[in-house]
Amino acid sequence: EFALDTNIVAVSLPSIARDLAGSFADIEWVVSAYLLAFAACLLPAGSLADRFGRRRMLLLGLVLFGIASLACGAAPSLLFLDMARAAKGVGAALLLTSALAAIGNRFHEPQERMRAWAFWGACMGATITFAPLLGGIIASTLGWRWIFYINLPLVAVLAVMVLYSVDESRDSAAARLDPWGSLTFAGGLGYLIWAMIDASQVGWGSAQTLGRLVISAFLFGVFVMVERSQQRPMIDLRLMRSARFVGALLGMFAYAACAQVMMTLLPLYLQNG
Repeated sequence: EFALDTNIVAVSLPSIARDLAGSFADIEWVVSAYLLAFAACLLPAGSLADRFGRRRMLLLGLVLFGIASLACGAAPSLLFLDMARAAKGVGAALLLTSALAAIGNRFHEPQERMRAWAFWGACMGATITFAPLLGGIIASTLGWRWIFYINLPLVAVLAVMVLYSVDESRDSAAARLDPWGSLTFAGGLGYLIWAMIDASQVGWGSAQTLGRLVISAFLFGVFVMVERSQQRPMIDLRLMRSARFVGALLGMFAYAACAQVMMTLLPLYLQNG
């Protein structure tokens, strides 16, 4: 669901912009609201799944994802669509963390677990490959709203499968929630994205852009202080001392920067010129 939604929406952005009279910056928020909510809620969602049950959080994520998909399809304005997309990002975070934890609980043998994760990864890869094609077909035949409505039957089928095939599991040693860490991280990331999106209109040297960047840096600084004071932090900052870990982060950052930019800008360029 996460991979499908991330990539199927991109090819429909020009149609959404024309129908809802949105500018380029407005359309950027259709993608960014989803990814921002997803990134901000990913680690808290993992803690919730460990504490309250992976199966329960999977079902909650599916319900939230389905309701948000319905709201996206019926959106009367870009602001409403952005808010619904953010709700979908929260649902996607619950789905991803709970699904990976449920797979780890279901398959105990290392080889079986690796095969299960490999199959999951292959499904993600196939979805990323074919989602733009599917999105283009749906947007050109049924309209862009159906790229969201198509999630509803998928959510229903997946909910039935979860009910009958996924056992409830928890982690008794799960870390407690870190609300201040989550809020400061989400706030810092949100102000950073806001500054970068609006900078093309108001200018990088404008008071609005500089003010948002300063607030973002302040919130990230508070986030680091909060995490250092926690016995079991949301993000263990000691990992940053590992060259392998930092290298992996930089590699993923480079991939995501290229893939997400291409995924968002290429459809707009090819369809609008």
